[in-house]
Amino acid sequence: MNLAEINELMKQRLVLKRDGNAVPFTADKIRAAITVAFLKNEKGEPWTSGKTALSQAEHETVDGLTVQVCAALSRKNDATLHIEDIQDQVELALMRSGEHDVARAYVLYREKQKQKRQPAVVAPEGIPEILLNTGVPLDYAFVKRLVDLACVGLPSADADAVVREAYKNVYNGVPMAEVLKSLLLASRTMMEKDPDYDKVTARLLLHTVRTEVFGLEVTQDEAQQAYEKAFALLIHKGIAAGRIAPFMAEFDLDRLAKALVAERDLQYGYIGLQTLYDRYFLHHDGVRFELPQSFLMRVAMGLASKEVHREERAIEFYNLLSSFDFMSSTPTLFNSGTPRPQLSSCFLTTVSDDLEGIYDSIKDNALLAKFSGGLGNDWTPVRALGSHIRGTNGNSQGVVPFLKVVNDTAVAVNQGGKRAGAVCSYLETWHLDIEEFLDLRKNTGDDRRRTHDMNTANWIPDLFMKRVMEKGEWTLFTPSEVPDLHDLYGRKFEAAYEAYEAKAERGEIRLFKKVQALDLWRKMLSMIFETGHPWITFKDPCNIRSPQQHAGVVHSSNLCTEITLNTSSDEIAVCNLGSVNLPAHIKDGRLDLVKLRKTVSTAMRMLDNVIDINYYGVDKARNSNMRHRPVALGMMGFHEFLYALRVPYASEEAVRLADETAEAVCYYAYLASTELAEERGRYESYAGSLWDLGILPIDSIAMLANQRDEGHLQLDTKSYGGMDWELVRARIRWHGMRNSNCVAIAPTATISNIVGVSASIDPTYQQLYVKSNMSGEFTDINAYLVRDLKERGLWDEVMVSDLKYFDGSLAKIERVPADLKLLYATAFEIEPHWLIEAAARRQKWIDQAQSLNIYMAGASGKKLDETYKLAWLRGLKTTYYLRTIGATHSEKSTSRPGTLNAVAPAIATPVAEEAAGPVCTLRPGDDGFSACDACQ
Repeated sequence: MNLAEINELMKQRLVLKRDGNAVPFTADKIRAAITVAFLKNEKGEPWTSGKTALSQAEHETVDGLTVQVCAALSRKNDATLHIEDIQDQVELALMRSGEHDVARAYVLYREKQKQKRQPAVVAPEGIPEILLNTGVPLDYAFVKRLVDLACVGLPSADADAVVREAYKNVYNGVPMAEVLKSLLLASRTMMEKDPDYDKVTARLLLHTVRTEVFGLEVTQDEAQQAYEKAFALLIHKGIAAGRIAPFMAEFDLDRLAKALVAERDLQYGYIGLQTLYDRYFLHHDGVRFELPQSFLMRVAMGLASKEVHREERAIEFYNLLSSFDFMSSTPTLFNSGTPRPQLSSCFLTTVSDDLEGIYDSIKDNALLAKFSGGLGNDWTPVRALGSHIRGTNGNSQGVVPFLKVVNDTAVAVNQGGKRAGAVCSYLETWHLDIEEFLDLRKNTGDDRRRTHDMNTANWIPDLFMKRVMEKGEWTLFTPSEVPDLHDLYGRKFEAAYEAYEAKAERGEIRLFKKVQALDLWRKMLSMIFETGHPWITFKDPCNIRSPQQHAGVVHSSNLCTEITLNTSSDEIAVCNLGSVNLPAHIKDGRLDLVKLRKTVSTAMRMLDNVIDINYYGVDKARNSNMRHRPVALGMMGFHEFLYALRVPYASEEAVRLADETAEAVCYYAYLASTELAEERGRYESYAGSLWDLGILPIDSIAMLANQRDEGHLQLDTKSYGGMDWELVRARIRWHGMRNSNCVAIAPTATISNIVGVSASIDPTYQQLYVKSNMSGEFTDINAYLVRDLKERGLWDEVMVSDLKYFDGSLAKIERVPADLKLLYATAFEIEPHWLIEAAARRQKWIDQAQSLNIYMAGASGKKLDETYKLAWLRGLKTTYYLRTIGATHSEKSTSRPGTLNAVAPAIATPVAEEAAGPVCTLRPGDDGFSACDACQ
């Protein structure tokens, strides 16, 4: 079909112009429009090189595209075609033909013509006329409309105030990019006044990002159409740049584009969007080509790439992510749909006791960290300082010199330049190098035997805790002389250990050392108080309650202490993380179980898909993951969940809700795994597992009790959620499980920022403070608190000043009612035993563990001793960071100087203590109190 034939076919059709007049259709005008696009550069401007005519090949391309557009229009049954519909078809034809630069120029041309049609708006008095660096006047109407749109639905935001503040910082000759930055900074300075400005700032940033991605100004009311038009173009652009995997072009991109919901961009707060822009959106030559919704659709497409009905699943996954009901972990968000889809979060390794094995493990660390993996290393098998080396007839230097190399490797291989490399080394308490291991993070001593950038953790057997309770002796050994202790736990470990102690007494073991268990325990607590390390984790609960104890031994946890999987010299354990957003699952003042089941079912499918899609840098990781298929579904926003239900964290009701939410998440996760097993088959090593034996995590508590002495396990094992566990048991008996492990609660440091909720299960640090991460510093203010204070007429400039003065705490602000002080108690105002009790209730349902931060005001040796003993007695598997502030934290002067000065940053400062020793602090750059975001 040629142009003459098309004109004849379409001669009865009319084109409706923007002024309302209808004119006869002619293909020549379409051809002219496409020709103009070819004569523009990618900025929508005439070619500066003097290009005024098309080549013969370009003429032929224009004719072919004109035919395509007209053929598409001819299939519409409408007698009258709108001019915008015709121009839309021109854009689509240019994109489908691969003429991306021409399509971009055409889009820009349309936008400029649209702006010319906008009526002029006069700036109010006090707003100066500004000339841009291009010599064109700054369009006040555009600026005002941009801020007005950013304030839609935010009643406390004053658009005029933002514009006035921004105009104070612009000048003649200013670039347009600086004008947009000035608007953003003006709104940002107002964030402490009201949480609405957090959303305003995010939306102004979003406009800047859209301009970068789309190449033109696109406001929120135009975003839906822009997304739909540009999505396919952006995918193809990413493929051409080598940032997106080629198979992504095989999806029905038009269908997926129509599923994007631009309105969901408005959910983001400033820190969430800035973090996405800085670290998550794909870019080429420094220019981003992703926006929030296209980014999440890219992630969803990658996760759905091996599904039979992949478009349907991609849309399902996208809707779950974009609604913020669930969020995948950072490696999945970074790499899904890319040529190297390393989507897993955690890797656990065991280091062999030979030089080749040691350096192979360090190499594995580097390869796994390269694509954003967090690492946990079990160093217990490596012989201690002074041990005999048969091959050289010399003595070993022990574990510590190698840990220095591990530390420096983590610094050097910084997860693709996106995050600091992160590793945690574990050592069992009976290892002869344990005392020097405890000193690794000290700031004094030989720096060659210090690891300032690496995390460390104690892997403590129950027998040691019994000896501490009994004030007994403890014997340290080198693993080269007691090799089986590494793989033993429970009563078997106790028997073997005591047999080795007897051998040592008889002189049959050459290298050992006797210490007082209580003295070693006190040094452990002193070091975690002083340096934050090593963390306290418990070997026996991790193993006795492990569903996979038939297939190996849990020798350590991971970087953030929530993953408890088997490792060996042949297997590197791998886990894939994602977290349910609890505040998004509230209905009628309680947990919405119907929605939660749907969320967990889809989330478990996404996590299971990761195992098959994942890029494995090390074969031992692939083999382990394919054999056992563990995943780790977690939760975040627990404290906000309590705010929404009006429940203080320091209460029995909060403990009950911790129990109920964990039971519900675990119930639906285990149920979803049985459904996946029915559809896809059981995991390979299922036979002989606790699942196979009919023993669920709640049942395994009895196994732990059986391995401990009476009184050494004190835990409420009742169910408060009323779930039908017999249904799950029956389904497991019939269908088995798809995944060896299903649930673990990770820190969610970064993804909770993206979603805009409190991290993981942590209590709120302060109600108003500055949160720091790799993207900068961000004012954080509790929107729930502001709402309540507004309702009581208490939110004003004085309250903002008071919150700053009292470090984000309500406790000493006299006019705040007692019920709000209790509800909004901050992390250091909550006694740590409440954190332990809530975690213990969760742990009884969870098949892995939790990243449990301990917050302690006025820390003392006695308080530390009581808290960590309580964690052991309640059956916890692991703990994470200890967060402390001094009991003698400096009082504020009654004269209150600097009342209106800046918000204090989220870094607990060392405080002088009388006879209490140094105080553990946060590291600069942490997201609130979540120490690392390498997991999530």
